[in-house]
Amino acid sequence: MSEYKIPAQTRIGHVHLKVSDLQKSLDFYCGLLGFEKMQMYGDQAAFISAGGYHHHIGLNTWQSKGAPPAPEYAPGLFHTAILYPERKDLAAILQRLIEAKYPISGASDHGVSEAIYLDDPDKNGVELYWDRPREEWPREANGDIKMFTGRLDIEGLLALNSAV
Repeated sequence: MSEYKIPAQTRIGHVHLKVSDLQKSLDFYCGLLGFEKMQMYGDQAAFISAGGYHHHIGLNTWQSKGAPPAPEYAPGLFHTAILYPERKDLAAILQRLIEAKYPISGASDHGVSEAIYLDDPDKNGVELYWDRPREEWPREANGDIKMFTGRLDIEGLLALNSAV
């Protein structure tokens, strides 16, 4: 079989999550994170988006209504990563999470990006992040990307909210 590389313009179109309680998930993704509800599929599924796209996230209870979260140490989704366009947008959602007293499980500087980690109501991992411009990404001497996990400058991030 010949070598194949996926086209560079390829993107992840959406994620579809099994949830136990559709309303709790809508409260989290729409009410807290600010996604827009695009369509309900009866009382069992919802399709939500940022900016009017048909959907970035699908939520359904087709096989999971009332079920407990998946075991932490089982195969499955580690987290859904939501990419914000600018650092100030990440700062705004961090401030919103703090004001809502929503539990944050982690925060990291990865060199190429800055990220905040939390869980949705079903314990699905959620990463909220922004990418630094490519020309600022740390590189090895040979040009390879050099990602790492360091301390996120939360104070500097939150200072962006007071600068607006």
